[in-house]
Amino acid sequence: MKRILLLTTGGTISSRLMGEGLEPDPELQVLPDSLKNTYDVTVKSILNLDSSNIQPEEWQLVARSVYEAKDSYDGIVISHGTDTMAYTSSILTFMLLGIKIPVVLTGAQLPIDHPLTDGIDNLRTAFSMAASGRTGVFLAFDRKVILGCRAVKTHTTDFSAFDSVNHPLVARVSGSGLVIDDAAIPSYEGECVLRDELSKRVFLLKLTPGLDPEIFDMLISLEYKGLVIEAFGAGGLHFIRRNLVEKLEKARRAGISVVVNSQCLYERSDFSLYQTGQRVLKTGAIESRDMTTEAAVTKLMWALGRTDDPEKVREIFSKSLFGEISI
Repeated sequence: MKRILLLTTGGTISSRLMGEGLEPDPELQVLPDSLKNTYDVTVKSILNLDSSNIQPEEWQLVARSVYEAKDSYDGIVISHGTDTMAYTSSILTFMLLGIKIPVVLTGAQLPIDHPLTDGIDNLRTAFSMAASGRTGVFLAFDRKVILGCRAVKTHTTDFSAFDSVNHPLVARVSGSGLVIDDAAIPSYEGECVLRDELSKRVFLLKLTPGLDPEIFDMLISLEYKGLVIEAFGAGGLHFIRRNLVEKLEKARRAGISVVVNSQCLYERSDFSLYQTGQRVLKTGAIESRDMTTEAAVTKLMWALGRTDDPEKVREIFSKSLFGEISI
């Protein structure tokens, strides 16, 4: 029997209806008997939070818990709320680079004790992936397995809550069992070293027509170290009447590392196509290409936790560490 560690952190899967709506209940057992009979399972509760309350400090706790247990188990499953699961799976990818066992996040759209819960199927998929011997961080949901740094939550109630963006599925469940596409799993050379330092001074800005350029002055005054901008289409910021490009250049001179990606969920940005995009690149901004916003934000937080040098941050973003970007 494969030895699997289940780390529970709260979320809908372990919630009950209480006075203010669904709340995580530490007394709720999330492990079905069928999994107890198939795997040698250890359950450890490390958090009891709605995932909206899971923040960088909790990411560090989860990463350290995984790292400390990695040599004692064949795989690790993390039950987690869906709202920020894609952020957690992305940051764990970077914090645990080189991990030699599967680490699989999952959760549910309905609590585990609901008669129509999707949680049991999701746990079964996650445990199967955790026992597969593949290495890396993954997200299992609705009988699909997604590379952790490519997952995006796209539905609030549908059981198919997550999409694999700009990357093929790692696996899916069918009548043949768990069918894994090994070509979709990147390789990483080197040993796993816990890299859990983070900068919390990263801001995500979604560009809207007519956005006031003074927001960049505010971010400079608040001493932010990193900025991710969701720009328009293939990539561009307006510079007529309200010159965002000029302010972007000022932010870069102030030492802020700026990453620019597209508001469009699928396909890659290409800032060389249009005048607006080329002006952005001339400011020294980093193009995130086909990364998800969750991966771009967490990679920037992780990179700034390692260095304050904007050129070193740029070098980190020029490489695909574990499939988060198509080079």
